[in-house]
Amino acid sequence: MTTELTTERTRIRLLEGHEAQMLLRYYLENREHLAPWEPERRDDFFTLAHAQSVVAENTRLYKAGLAFRFAILNPEQTEIIGLCNITNLVMGVFKAANLGYSVAERYQGQGYMSEALRALLDFVFDEVGLNRVMANYMPNNEKSARLLASLGFEREGYAKSYLKIAGEWQDHVLTAKLNPQRDRV
Repeated sequence: MTTELTTERTRIRLLEGHEAQMLLRYYLENREHLAPWEPERRDDFFTLAHAQSVVAENTRLYKAGLAFRFAILNPEQTEIIGLCNITNLVMGVFKAANLGYSVAERYQGQGYMSEALRALLDFVFDEVGLNRVMANYMPNNEKSARLLASLGFEREGYAKSYLKIAGEWQDHVLTAKLNPQRDRV
């Protein structure tokens, strides 16, 4: 049994093995749209075999308690609206993780990511018991800056040459959101 989150317009969950084709379709349809914000992708990234390995790895990480790498699906669960990930999950005295996300070009600007991330953050704060979630964005990514601010993320710093995105080392703005109920974690 895996976690499934429901919002008014989405279903958020792990993909199952037989849904790898849906993930591949998301990758292919959004290849150009996501390219400026992601690591360089070789052609073998855009294959069914790779999508199947991603789905299997996401399930392994989930079962090990190391990450939640969810798809954001339409209510019929026939199309991926976007992806949202909680990775680098560390418990103990840290209780923190990183947030990552992407949205399909045809769904951007319609509030789907905000809706989905609110549900995901509620889950990791209330159910998982995280104290802090960190999210970083490139300074020219104004949409991510606005989204994270609307979710209550606060700027904590600036990292030069933080990640290699689109083939170049990119600076990133570092943000975090603390669990509003942190006195109970």
